[in-house]
Parts: sequence; C-alpha cells; structure tokens
Amino acid sequence: MGAAVQKALGLLLGLVLTMWPTLTAARASAPTVIPVGKAVGIKLFSDGVVVVGTSDIATDAGNVNPAKACGLKEGDIITHINSTEVDTIEEVSALLQELEDQPMSIRAIRDDKQMQFTATAALCSADGAYKLGAWIRDSMAGIGTVTFYCPDTGAFGALGHGINDVDTALLMPLDSGSILPATVAGVEKGRAGDPGQLQGVFDTDSTLGLLHANTSGGVFGVMADSGWAEGVPVEAAARDEVEPGQATILCNVSGERVEEYGIEIAKVFPENPDDCRDYLIKITDQRLLDATGGIVQGMSGSPILQNGKIVGAVTHVCVCI
Repeated sequence: MGAAVQKALGLLLGLVLTMWPTLTAARASAPTVIPVGKAVGIKLFSDGVVVVGTSDIATDAGNVNPAKACGLKEGDIITHINSTEVDTIEEVSALLQELEDQPMSIRAIRDDKQMQFTATAALCSADGAYKLGAWIRDSMAGIGTVTFYCPDTGAFGALGHGINDVDTALLMPLDSGSILPATVAGVEKGRAGDPGQLQGVFDTDSTLGLLHANTSGGVFGVMADSGWAEGVPVEAAARDEVEPGQATILCNVSGERVEEYGIEIAKVFPENPDDCRDYLIKITDQRLLDATGGIVQGMSGSPILQNGKIVGAVTHVCVCI
C-alpha cells in the first residue's frame, strides 16, 4: 500500500492529488477540518472476490482450467455463484466443494458491467478439492496516513489515492473496512530506483474508524474515536488558491508523533480531468530528508498546508532512475 511509484525527477519530490471534490464538499458541509497526518493501519474487505489470475488444475484426465474456459478474466469481480452471494475466499471454496462437478452459474462485474458465466469445477488430483483454476483475493491491509478529520460530522479522509489490487491495478470494490491505530517502527529510506517505505505496527484489537468508500481520490469513512484526531481546525482551500512557493506537510515518520516540515510547491499543473496530478512538491526540510530521504510509501495522505489552509494530500512519490 502507500504511494504508487512514478518515474520522475528525484526522491525528494512528490505528486499531490488535492482531493478537490472531497474538500469542496467539506467546505460546503462544515467550515473547517482538522489536518491529521497520522499513520494508521488500513484493512479493506472486498465486495465480491477479485480474480487476479488463472492457472491450470491437474486432474486425472489432464490439465484443465474451468475459469479460463468459461470466460473469466483477470480483474473480474465474482459476486454470486448460483444464487449465493460471495465475498470471501472461504465462501467460494465451500460452495465449490458443495456443488462438486455440477455446472454452476457465476455472476461477475467487469468494467462496471454485470457478466454471466457457466462453469464446472474440476477435481484436483493433488489435494482432492474442487477448483475453478482462478486465483482470487478478498482483502488487503497496509499502512497509510489520515489526511483530515471533520469534527462536525466525524468524517475522515486518508491515503489521497484509492486502494488498488496489487496484481490487476484495479480499484478494490469495498464491502467493509476500517482504520487501526499504528506506530511507525522504522523507515526504509528512499534512494535511487527505490521509493522506500514506512514500517508500521498495527493494533488489531482497536478500531479508530470505519471505511465507507474507496475512491481514486482516497479512502473515506467515519471516525469511531472522536478524541484520536486532535488539532486546530483549518479551512479547506479552493484549487485556485494554491500557488507555487513555500508550504508545509504534516507527517508521522517515527512512533506516533506528527511533525510539520517545510516543503516547496514547485509546480501547479493546469486542471485536467484526465490527469490526477494537481501539483508537484519538493521536500526542503533537512530533518525530513535525513529521516526518510523524501516522500516514501506509507506517507500517502499526508496533508499539505499553505497560507493557513489545507490544500491537498500527498499521493505519489517520484523516483529517480
């Protein structure tokens, strides 16, 4: 999880997607939000199971692949087998064993369209289990950063980018999810060709908030612990208020401590609905450069402040090659 790697100028640079629709909504519903910048553990459970690949099954009659044969492809989201809704790998496996070699109807989502397939599971000669020959995923977990918290509504935003499946690069469909308390235990510093990353430890016994949406602009939800996000509320800036020049970033790169560091907004990109880049930042604070080498994975969602307002969140790290 964390920032996706982009080929660009150097490790001290970062791309920022400013969550304009969300911040605009925040301005409309509440005058201010609290910039957070604190690392959290993030768990997401998918709505359906995601097909991340297919492979042949060894049977007594030879190798077969029912998933590929029926038309299932990488990126498809299986939602139903016959009339039964499926959200977990365990549910799919149990149904396959129950149906054995009977033909089954498979409902799946592909490119936001509902698809229908018919397949028959094959009996694997290696372990005696019925299988489709599809690799599937039903959940993801990692570390990220909370961008803002709205004390009036309890709403929060984190990451600045969506949670994508690591194999298909597609946005994971959200069934449920949560954010957990985390402590940054170490930092793998960024260097040429490697973006580096925060190393965190999650408290799996506690829940800070529940996720309601996984979008290309970040993950959003409602905080369960209203006292966790402390700070002074600030206004959310409009896009045309951001300008090249000095700004600051809130980061949690050690333990649970959030600190403010100096940055420079090096370039503001023209508004383009087909391009997620809003502006380019450069880390200028030597303390942060010494600690991380620049922007590293896990810092995605770190809020950017300029002229006393929140103007966006880090989304990508630029890696020199």
